[in-house]
Amino acid sequence: MNDRVFIEDQFPVSRISKESYKERKAGSSQTLTGFGKWWGRKPLILIRASIIGMLMPVSDDPQKDQDIFLKILTMDDDGLWQRRSKSIPAGVIQASLSEEEWNELITDQEGNLKHTWSTGLSPEEKEQVLRKVFDQLSYDKKLTYCDRPEQIDGPGEEAWLEINTHLGTDAKNIQELVAELGQRRFGHTPKVGDCFCGGGSIPFEAARLGCEAFGSDLNPVAAMLTWASIHLIGGGEKIQKQVQEAQKKAYEAADKQITKWEIEHNDKGWRADAYLYCVEVRCPATGLMLPLAPSWVISEKYNVCAVLKRNDAEKKYGIEIVTGADKETMAKAKKGTVRNSRLVCPETDEEFSISGIRGDRKIDGKTIYGLRLWENDDLVPRLDDVFQERLYCVRWVETYLEKNRQGKLVEKTRRHYCSVTEDDIKREKRVLKLLRERFGEWQEKGYIPCRKIERGGVKTEEPIRTRGWTHWHHLFNPRQLLINGVLASKFDMNLIFPLLDVGKLTNSNSRMTIWYSAAGKESISQTFSNQALNTLFTYGARSFIYSKSIWTESTRRLASKIIFSAKDNIAPSDARHLSEDIDLWITDPPYADAINYHELTEFFLAWYEKHIPKAFPNWYTDTRKALAVRGSGKDFKRAMVEIYKNLTNHMPDNGIQMVQFTHQDSSVWADLAMILWAAGLKVTAAWTIATETSSGLKKGNYVQGTVLLILRKRLSNKMAFLDEIYPEIEDEVRQQLDYMIELDDKDEPNFADTDYQLAAYAAALRVLTQYGDIEGRDIRHELFRQREPGEKTAFEKVIDRAVEIASDHLVPSGIDRRNWKNISAPERLYLKGLELEKHMEARSGAYQELARGFGVRDYTFMFAGTKANAVRFKTGTEFKKAGLSGTGFSGSLVRNLLFAIHETVRAEDAREGLNWLHTEIKEYWNQRKSIIAILKYLSKLNHIPHMTHWEKDADAALRLAGAVENDHGGRL
Repeated sequence: MNDRVFIEDQFPVSRISKESYKERKAGSSQTLTGFGKWWGRKPLILIRASIIGMLMPVSDDPQKDQDIFLKILTMDDDGLWQRRSKSIPAGVIQASLSEEEWNELITDQEGNLKHTWSTGLSPEEKEQVLRKVFDQLSYDKKLTYCDRPEQIDGPGEEAWLEINTHLGTDAKNIQELVAELGQRRFGHTPKVGDCFCGGGSIPFEAARLGCEAFGSDLNPVAAMLTWASIHLIGGGEKIQKQVQEAQKKAYEAADKQITKWEIEHNDKGWRADAYLYCVEVRCPATGLMLPLAPSWVISEKYNVCAVLKRNDAEKKYGIEIVTGADKETMAKAKKGTVRNSRLVCPETDEEFSISGIRGDRKIDGKTIYGLRLWENDDLVPRLDDVFQERLYCVRWVETYLEKNRQGKLVEKTRRHYCSVTEDDIKREKRVLKLLRERFGEWQEKGYIPCRKIERGGVKTEEPIRTRGWTHWHHLFNPRQLLINGVLASKFDMNLIFPLLDVGKLTNSNSRMTIWYSAAGKESISQTFSNQALNTLFTYGARSFIYSKSIWTESTRRLASKIIFSAKDNIAPSDARHLSEDIDLWITDPPYADAINYHELTEFFLAWYEKHIPKAFPNWYTDTRKALAVRGSGKDFKRAMVEIYKNLTNHMPDNGIQMVQFTHQDSSVWADLAMILWAAGLKVTAAWTIATETSSGLKKGNYVQGTVLLILRKRLSNKMAFLDEIYPEIEDEVRQQLDYMIELDDKDEPNFADTDYQLAAYAAALRVLTQYGDIEGRDIRHELFRQREPGEKTAFEKVIDRAVEIASDHLVPSGIDRRNWKNISAPERLYLKGLELEKHMEARSGAYQELARGFGVRDYTFMFAGTKANAVRFKTGTEFKKAGLSGTGFSGSLVRNLLFAIHETVRAEDAREGLNWLHTEIKEYWNQRKSIIAILKYLSKLNHIPHMTHWEKDADAALRLAGAVENDHGGRL
């Protein structure tokens, strides 16, 4: 009996990557992001595809299996049409039809032009035209007009008929299908678990698919987020309504209190929505108190900036807010008074290091930090502290009535950026007074934090070192503490959802929330706009009314039509000691200290710690930092082996595990494979999905890959010898690659070049990990033993050999296999690198892995650009004569051909290039066929739209190929 499942044989990685990227790009509209901050949540569509892929059996018709899998996920043509949510512009329709078809649509029977393309067409005819056009679009283009799979009910009736016929099921929806497949495979509804549940994607999607969901995490914040996602989104309309009513009641009560205090309104009746603060220090050059800011620009759209006005009488600078500033004023404002972590005096242009101003110094080689450490009662800096703080701008919202086109009075708003007045200062003092009156009581009741920041953390030392803040509430100014605290005091904090609301509010309103001044995007960031606790010289604080947007955003999440009826079990726990039996484990483990969850989440736990026990009496309220799995050394490896050995022990013999991790460091990836091997698991497949968007990149679909390792229990401890394994691996690699090539869609490729390379890793691991003993070597010993720098284990060498086989096997389109075998590894790397570029691959990691596959260490000289997501190889004209002699690539046939192309371009004559080939290539006549083949391959780059930099070189390559073909002897 064939026990294999779909994901072990194939996985449409391209489509799933595109769907994952679409979900990522939805930003705050993603289903789970509104519940609270977590780092690295995996897309729900990836989890859905993974679970279906781990349950769906395979037939003897792989193409039909793929078609059915896509139907289940509504990623087939009919499913995409069903998900269509936006109209297709007339321009797109016209571009997709022939001229005759278009004219037929836009003219009537007499040949007269219609008003629009659809005038005169019946709804049925119009639908037929739209479907025809839609089917001609690329998958990427179709997605721009579609909802995400999670936003619709699932496949249509016709699709279910085909799905059930192929799978032998009787399902009417995806939950029934999952239940049937689970019953058939395991004898019950499938149990899906994640012991690193984080933001909750895996248990949430498992519950939504009708599985029994298990989720645990060492961190209670992660467990809270996961529990909330399942029980609030999946809790049904009644619970969702209760939550929304509780939110509304608390926000209205808090709003009423803040309005009564008169701390957000001015005498014109305007209400503030944002406050801008800055740090002040005494300037060593002038002795004046100097406000610090990297830039004094407040709004680029409205040309608003702050202008410093020297005030010798008060020994400080006044700050004037200018709206509609001229170019010169704006340009000056952009320079600020802090550059590259140095104070810049506006009078003398002298620079002083911030660390020097803090008083940092070194004693016996150890850095001693100079700031006074704040005490619990400190809410603002003391008068003798180095860093002071001041409000320098208030953004007010004016509400007024205006007649609309129908003559009806409607309420409108306009914003004003204003300098700070005496009344504003009085309101700031009132805020501090109100907070001090409530401070002790609120700390005791947990409405504001009282927890100390633990010393010695990688991230948590930053606020202590740079500001002297020792408690978590020091990361908030008095206005922020008052607003956050008053809201917490109005909520029923025994419930989970109010806790998450407070967490979201604090993430969006702290002394570490950046004010963005970009045109049309003037706003306040999250505290965790990155994975750190970086202190700021200027920051934005939200008023209560601005903070209310966090509530309205979170209520939008409570709109699920599905009530999660399956069982779930969510709790914080150490994965080493779990005792839950699970059919499908899906985990995204920590590795190489990518994110310091155990430190960063203390920011939230400081607000939650006194309330979690009321909602969950059996939960603990600390991050269990000492138990956190982190690093990449022996302790990390041992902990990971213990965890995955435990998961394997709590899985049936026909159970499956998926381990996800971001594919960046090849050594970490190799170690992880050995960890899983040592835990008693064997690899059955591996796939790469593009899931991570790159922050800071504004153009293009820049993503990072997530590797999905599919694993089963190793039920045998049979032994093998390496000389037996090598031939087995070679056969497995070639068979895997041929299978993928045969399945791949030529018009809409499922697999990228790096996927084929990863398939070679997987094939090697499939062979290796089925054995418990290889030549008597202990896997655990190999994993834990100390290695010399650059040393590779015997197992790593086997994997490297598999990648070499793949590199030999995957010949670029247009190059004959015989010619491919006759060129060196660096030449193959260069030509295959052009293949990557043809497929719009620009990640440095992809080229790094390619070079590793060919065994080429020195290759960076080939790069025309080395930015992480803008990598490509040089053209011949870009190489010019650099590195044109010697061994390796420099003296190779391909390198000489590139220079011959350069000469052809330079002289605008192919004879110059031909003369170079005659002179420099010793075996010219014997290699003539290879020369022509490679030149013709390069000439086709002229037809790749995004490779315009090859235009001249490709044309020269074509002319040079013709010259070589017509060369019948003798130098020209």
